[in-house]
Amino acid sequence: MEKFFKLKEHGTDVRTELLAGITTFMTMAYILAVNPNILGASGMDTGAVFTATALASALACVCMALFANLPFALSAGMGLNAYFAYTVVIGMGYDWSVALTAVFAEGIIFIILSLTNVREAIFNAIPGTLKIGVSVGIGLFIAFIGLQNAHIAVDSATLVSMFSFSSSIKNGTFNYEGITVLLALIGLLITAFLVIKQVKGNLLIGIVVTWVLGIICQLLGWYVPNPDAGFYSLIPSAIISAPASLAPTFLKFDFSVIGTVNFFVIMFSFLFVDIFDTLGTLIGCAAKADLLDEEGHLPGIKGALLADAVGTVAGACLGTSTITTFVESSSGVAEGGRTGLTAIATGAMFLLALLFSPIFLTIPSFATAPALIVVGFLMMQQVTKIDWSDVLDAIPAFIAIMAMPFLYSISEGIALGIISYVVLNLLAGRTKKISPLMYVLAVVFVLKYIML
Repeated sequence: MEKFFKLKEHGTDVRTELLAGITTFMTMAYILAVNPNILGASGMDTGAVFTATALASALACVCMALFANLPFALSAGMGLNAYFAYTVVIGMGYDWSVALTAVFAEGIIFIILSLTNVREAIFNAIPGTLKIGVSVGIGLFIAFIGLQNAHIAVDSATLVSMFSFSSSIKNGTFNYEGITVLLALIGLLITAFLVIKQVKGNLLIGIVVTWVLGIICQLLGWYVPNPDAGFYSLIPSAIISAPASLAPTFLKFDFSVIGTVNFFVIMFSFLFVDIFDTLGTLIGCAAKADLLDEEGHLPGIKGALLADAVGTVAGACLGTSTITTFVESSSGVAEGGRTGLTAIATGAMFLLALLFSPIFLTIPSFATAPALIVVGFLMMQQVTKIDWSDVLDAIPAFIAIMAMPFLYSISEGIALGIISYVVLNLLAGRTKKISPLMYVLAVVFVLKYIML
């Protein structure tokens, strides 16, 4: 291990690396409960999604260690899974197998880009404010999904409004719907407090505490399961079991839509978010670990991007949404993780988690909703990096941010952000700011609205 990971050179040891890997897993294990929940909304088998997520995460972590020797962990990306389920499948009406095909195609392209310098050209072509705007918009979109999953935000004459507890009591739904909304609000406060106190694993702890409160309510008779309304028992039928079969999702691709403009838009949206989310996370975590060189570059970034791309392709084959580097990797870095051994340890924990699928799959949406809302808050923090005094740059970023939650689509936010950036800069005569790639993308997105 010393020879391969160069532990002494990085000022670390085996014990530190293993503890760092476990710490990283504890901060991102919530994805094993959240991802089946989100992709399940698209009609996918939640058990298969759980198994696929754990296996793809473990494989990607090992690739990160072997390709780049970096202490970063990977799993199904938040935002990308929401785009998969709520935009492509529910919003656009495609079957989940089409979305899975788009993820697979995006992963193949990402592998090619990772082996060349094209990815850097793409990254540099997109304005910085627009990259930030996309990230912030996804955060708001995720938070809105959390509010919906918990039934805190519901349909109304004003399109959306707050859940009514008084109506719930009157119509007799409080003992299964109303109580879960109340528990979600309590869970949100608990999770927020844990974040404020910088407790390691705050999102996972928040999910578990909210779920346990729900179990207590069920045991006391305050929560009564109602399967017909979508409210199930909160008590797992078992603790340990064999992993769920991958058969419902394994290699379930639909290549019939390849070549259409809409498929390109879907695939590009996955690729766009994946590239910038991964690069941003890698640079941020590397800076915290003091792994950047004098010029601010990350040695081994090509290997890290390749690990991300291979994880995405493997994940699509297994049956899960885009795999990406997790910002929670910074928790392991804070514990002293400096090499790929940390990533190996995190991957091993994902494999171990396969045995506990009954627990993760029983966790209800009202318990995972607070985590989604807080993730939205964490992503929203980047909004301060936008230079709002430069109106020409800030307005397209604002359009991207606004469009994602209000139009309920990540891809619409990306498309409108790029189109508005190109058009406004053209009208202002600042053509030098517009890269050739931005012109191409703007034209493609305009054609999408004309033809579809």
